[in-house]
Amino acid sequence: MNEHYTPTVMASLATQLTSRDRHLLRLIWTHKVLTSHQITRIAFNDATTARHRLVKLHHLGVLHRFRPKPPTGSAPWHYVLGESGAAVLSAEDGTELAEFGYRRDRVLSIAYSQRLAHTVGTNDVFAHLYGTARRSSGCHLHTWWSERRCAAQWGTHVRPDAYGRWTENGRTVDFFLEYDTGSETIGRVVAKLDGYAALTAATGIITPVLFLTNSSRREGNLQERLRLRAIQTAVPCATAVAGPGPHGPVWLPHDRRDQRLSLAELGDHWRQQEPRR
Repeated sequence: MNEHYTPTVMASLATQLTSRDRHLLRLIWTHKVLTSHQITRIAFNDATTARHRLVKLHHLGVLHRFRPKPPTGSAPWHYVLGESGAAVLSAEDGTELAEFGYRRDRVLSIAYSQRLAHTVGTNDVFAHLYGTARRSSGCHLHTWWSERRCAAQWGTHVRPDAYGRWTENGRTVDFFLEYDTGSETIGRVVAKLDGYAALTAATGIITPVLFLTNSSRREGNLQERLRLRAIQTAVPCATAVAGPGPHGPVWLPHDRRDQRLSLAELGDHWRQQEPRR
């Protein structure tokens, strides 16, 4: 594949790609797939500009795209890294393309994966937080680790879908994210707290676990089971239903039955509870 990316080709791409384009390529490679809606939140101020630029990047070959067929309605375009995009990123990293780890068939296999909805849902949380921080002076997404990076760091004990650190108006919270599509039994989801308890014992660091569900009914069933297990394991957790605004007052802590809190408020809430845990 190297022979297709001569100095002339790479020079041509360099003149056509902006710093924002290269940043998007890196994000899409890190997160496997991002939808047009997510990319708009992350990097653009309006959908029209985003759409035109994504079409251009697709034509340049730095991005591939596909559109899943949902049971009803239509889905947005889903974007993955293209061969030319991999060549750009490998050049930035100072590595040969063969060493970069890109394979077109593997990248596009997400289109047929049973985990597509799970991956897109997890990435939606990232896109919302990143976009909110980009538009709001009091908000900042300090850290977002993907599932792959989390597994490399903590895989002996847990495999969260993401790890993040979020600040809003001076309040900061660290958290693990478990994105629940309903494909696992409630019992199996709740049992994940045992792994987080083992991680806490190994590191001495208590980090809240956030469970994002696909329906209010699912959240209610999960919340009832989590309350007892959270007390038993001393791992703080909260639940919410997936939707717009994961930074807002949508999170219900395991030790409350009403008055949902914002993401940033969760940190304050659990710090106040520490002497009683």
